[in-house]
Amino acid sequence: MSPRTADPALRTRLIETAARIIAEEGPAALTSRRLAAEVGASTMAVFSRFPSMAALHRAVREEGFGRLNARLDALPVSADPVADLVAAGDVLFTDGVRSPHLHRAMFVDRPPEDDDLGVGTYRRLVALVRRCVAAGRFPEAGQLPAAAEMWAAQLWSMRQGLVAMAVAGLLPLDQVRFVLDDMTLRLLVGYGDDPARARASMAPGRTNDE
Repeated sequence: MSPRTADPALRTRLIETAARIIAEEGPAALTSRRLAAEVGASTMAVFSRFPSMAALHRAVREEGFGRLNARLDALPVSADPVADLVAAGDVLFTDGVRSPHLHRAMFVDRPPEDDDLGVGTYRRLVALVRRCVAAGRFPEAGQLPAAAEMWAAQLWSMRQGLVAMAVAGLLPLDQVRFVLDDMTLRLLVGYGDDPARARASMAPGRTNDE
């Protein structure tokens, strides 16, 4: 019986443990011997799943983006593009708070030069902003070149910063949530959305599942 068949959950445990070691102690602390000892396996079990440490590092990022994109895929598409944009942003935030070690590997540590795993996730956010523009909710886009890309970057970076504050314990989670909602509303209105409509769209967009 192969190691994969004997323990199908071992690969996930290896990835999650590797993410924790990297986040807490840095990439240099991650070795096959250390990882095997942490999960109670052999180094052979590590290398039977990951042919190199570089492959393991990539697997950590793939796991993180795979989970995040699966949650984004599960979001329903509604008739309200702003609510859908808020919901996607909420997933970005809650995913980082719930999985801080994977989040660090995905969005904080510098990836290898040939690693573009985060590009597709960012483009999804850009597409959601464009839906809002096309629906007439963000009329300020007509005054700015590449508005969708710029605004997606603003919404993305705002959430990443607040994930960092929450994980570091700089503010209680309920206060971080208040700041997140306030900044989101101010950005939506700044993009030209009607304040009342923006507030109405934010309510169904919240997942509330930290």
